[in-house]
Amino acid sequence: MKRVLKRVTFIAFSVLLFVSCNSKKNNKITDNKVTNVVANPASPNIILFVADDHGIDALGTYGNTVIKTPNLDKLATEGTKYTNAYCTSASCAASRSVILTGKFGHATGSYGHVHDYHHFSTYDSITSLPVLLNKAGYTTARIGKYHVAPEKVYHFNTVLEANPRNTVEMADKCASVLKSDKPFFLYFCTDDPHRGQPFTPEEWDVPNSFGNKKEGYKDVETVTYNPNDVLVPSFLPDTKQTREEIAQYYQSISRIDQGFGKLMAMLKAEGKEKNTIVIYISDNGMAFPGAKTSVHEPGIKLPCIIKDPTVKKTNVTSSAMVSWVDLTPTILDMAKVNNNKNKFHGSSFKSTIGKKEAKDFNEIYASHTFHEITMYYPMRVVRSNNYKLIWNIAYRLEYPFASDLWASSTWQSVYRTHQEYFGPKKVQDFLFRPEFELYDLDKDPNELNNLAGKEAYKNTLENLKSKLKSFQTKTSDPWKIMWNHDASLQGTGVNL
Repeated sequence: MKRVLKRVTFIAFSVLLFVSCNSKKNNKITDNKVTNVVANPASPNIILFVADDHGIDALGTYGNTVIKTPNLDKLATEGTKYTNAYCTSASCAASRSVILTGKFGHATGSYGHVHDYHHFSTYDSITSLPVLLNKAGYTTARIGKYHVAPEKVYHFNTVLEANPRNTVEMADKCASVLKSDKPFFLYFCTDDPHRGQPFTPEEWDVPNSFGNKKEGYKDVETVTYNPNDVLVPSFLPDTKQTREEIAQYYQSISRIDQGFGKLMAMLKAEGKEKNTIVIYISDNGMAFPGAKTSVHEPGIKLPCIIKDPTVKKTNVTSSAMVSWVDLTPTILDMAKVNNNKNKFHGSSFKSTIGKKEAKDFNEIYASHTFHEITMYYPMRVVRSNNYKLIWNIAYRLEYPFASDLWASSTWQSVYRTHQEYFGPKKVQDFLFRPEFELYDLDKDPNELNNLAGKEAYKNTLENLKSKLKSFQTKTSDPWKIMWNHDASLQGTGVNL
């Protein structure tokens, strides 16, 4: 009975917290005023190419010897590839709001999905990257997945229409933007390699399509993969179903690569290759359990490749830790836009491009609260050098599944057969997590050995807790009050 009361008390408290935090009338955020932003006449064009659910596991340049991504691999040889790049939330809409604002979603109202009944939207007072660039003289255009709201906050001059699963068609539709007389910012967002509808197949063990079609797509070569050949990431079970789904995932990514190559060829044909910065990233990790919606490494550690023609050193692999909250200030810095009056949570990492390492970039933070509206599971993260701390704020709750991940044959192959393990982790540990997870990523990259309860790491744990609290204060995180929630119940008779 005490366990039931404890669970009900926690859920009720959390719901009240969410409702109060999501009230726009009572939670006004003072944000950037668009003033004194002046673009340099020599401002470069900028292309921000964002894939949907593409992990670091499936790119040739990141070590995958099976997948065919020649155009993205070429981009890495022409620029800088980051091996410690992180999104702040492994959830599509929440991540995209951070990319375009330079602020964590917990401070902007962007707690989770924006579409349908989820209805999380950014506060009206926030000024986004496309608005700032437009004020500075840029023409701004977007194509493909948007997944942020409201439109007036994330306003682009031009909205282009194309099938977001056909990146070649998307590239063709961008011709007018590439011809612009003004410097342009092109936000190019694919639906690949997100899982395809229907998420729940007629037979449970049928692999998801990941947007692939038997008839293929116009002007796109269909590149298929043998499930026996794919590389199964270490956090996933090596089953027939997993391999079949990864093969579909690879096929979707090869479609991205072709569209990216088409866009680069068009850019070169316009003679703008030497005055255009190109950035390739993903919003979050691969759409498999243990990655997407999780703050473990497969969910938030992502590809980031940047080609800046003004940087002489190319084919550089950088170990600098950078975050998607840094993207807006970085792009403004690249665009030579004076943004001194804009207070972002991130900072420009432009200085790290072309450098193998940057000692000042050795710490990142992550903040996840919702994916779908039904998936309340707030987590806060700090990674400092090789140590990483995860605070599972709602650790008393069972870890929630995204609808597409629950229906996946990869998960169902374990769930239906009552397997004890999902990959290297016990299913019980996958579903029920401790309040704190502390890992030494140098020694334990798969995050299997939790050091949080070990006396030898007590000081490390407390130091990282202190960093988290400071981070939450600086970024106006409403969930900071949860540090004192348990303490406030001490001595009340409530069994914690």
